[in-house]
Amino acid sequence: MNTIRTNKLLLTSTLLTTALTFSIILVNVETSFAQINSSKQTDLKAIRPFKINVSDKVLSDMRQRVLATRWPDKETVSDQSQGVKLDQIKKLVEYWGKGYDWRKAEAKLNALPQFITNIDGVDIQFAHIKSKHKNALPLIITHGWPGSVFELLKIVGPLTDPTSYGGKEEDAFDLVFPSMPGYGFSGRPAETGWDADHIAKAWDVLMKRLGYKQYVSQGGDWGSVVADKMAQQKPEGLIGIHVNMPATVPADIAKLLSNGEPAPEGLTDQEKKAFESMAYLYKKGGGYAGMMVTRPQTLGYGLTDSPVGLASFFLDKMNEWTYSGGNAEKSLTKDEILDDISLYWLTNTAVSSARLYWENNANNFNAVDISVPAAITVFPGEIYQAPKSWAEKSYHNLIYFNEVKKGGHFASWEEPQLFAEELRAAFKSLR
Repeated sequence: MNTIRTNKLLLTSTLLTTALTFSIILVNVETSFAQINSSKQTDLKAIRPFKINVSDKVLSDMRQRVLATRWPDKETVSDQSQGVKLDQIKKLVEYWGKGYDWRKAEAKLNALPQFITNIDGVDIQFAHIKSKHKNALPLIITHGWPGSVFELLKIVGPLTDPTSYGGKEEDAFDLVFPSMPGYGFSGRPAETGWDADHIAKAWDVLMKRLGYKQYVSQGGDWGSVVADKMAQQKPEGLIGIHVNMPATVPADIAKLLSNGEPAPEGLTDQEKKAFESMAYLYKKGGGYAGMMVTRPQTLGYGLTDSPVGLASFFLDKMNEWTYSGGNAEKSLTKDEILDDISLYWLTNTAVSSARLYWENNANNFNAVDISVPAAITVFPGEIYQAPKSWAEKSYHNLIYFNEVKKGGHFASWEEPQLFAEELRAAFKSLR
């Protein structure tokens, strides 16, 4: 009897442990995402399945807030020099309040294998999509701001299943899409210190925790900064990076830009064009970053209280940074734009995401010093088009450099097939 009772107890304990380990985490966004706390888990290094389930109450509250918007006066100019035009944002918001369906967005994310793991006290939520092809190259891709993992959904097929999208079996990747700390469904850091360097170190921990001994890293916007930091840190196993917003501005050029001085003599046409783009960013296009670098908390009260305030702040950059001539809806659908904005609203991450600017507080376009094999794709709608002459001075082992004819700052979102083809070509020599 004692033996039987002991065996029953052991079996019960084993079943409970298994159930806890493999239970799916249903996130209810009525509670704070900062409360997702892995410290309560027995094993902080555990990788736990994750699923999204936003409550009907929270979605109803979002719609009510959207429909109750108090609007400002119409702009007094005919262009977007004062910001997002009233007519555009009103049409988007009307659809947001009356026609948009978050459940479809939620289903897109839940269709991916999603997980959470704790790194340095913060829960990191990520998707991990394995290719069916053998010898697929492990690739971690980092999103940016005001983007999210929604930027990356359309490249899953072309990268993991290249034979169905014009590629070859040897072009396949295993994909890891993490949400940065303070973004999406990852935890919101309660203390300072989560800058791009810290995130870069965390991503290496994540890839090794997933069992990868060798891998490559890719990013645009903040993702480029993180990929650059990873390359500078040179963790064992990182064999190369690809960025589509490279840091190439030479120190002497950066100084002139900071001082508002004109372009120096002797620049090539491409270098002069890059200088002019950066000069615009310094003078007129960088105000959004200035607010987040200096006062993310102050800015965040309005963005956290008003969904339309958040939407207009994000749409301003989407209009400017997509390859669309000033209207993001020429590159992205209303649903795609609202999927991303709604994600920030529902996870209450307007402030926590903005704090990355405060934490970093550096010009991320300035030249870096990287010897790890690096690849660059220059998209015509990017904030600036990095000249190869500058890139070679920053990335000392430049294995691939290409200028494409379409696509903007949100390259994987706008041109997923082209983006996938670029990654195949960029990392081909490293397989």
